Amino acid sequence: MSENENPRKTAVALEYERGKDPAPRVVAKGHGLVAERIVALGAEHGVVIEKSPELAEALSHVELEERIPAELYRAVAEVIGFVFRTREKMD
Repeated sequence: MSENENPRKTAVALEYERGKDPAPRVVAKGHGLVAERIVALGAEHGVVIEKSPELAEALSHVELEERIPAELYRAVAEVIGFVFRTREKMD
């Protein structure tokens, strides 16, 4: 999940299961209060949150339930790597 810290908060939630999904897909996105709610729900459910304003903005243009476009693979791969490393530290 990415969160934008500018006045127009943006949050995007991705779903990805390694070995099953060909690419992550956008499962939630929003701005302002919706973004805050997405982040709060993620935190309540133990979702690792990565703050990346530029990536959140780029992902906000992807339709819900759509897989991320190839041009964002590298940036999203870095976030997924961060999530996996963070989860390993928590275990």
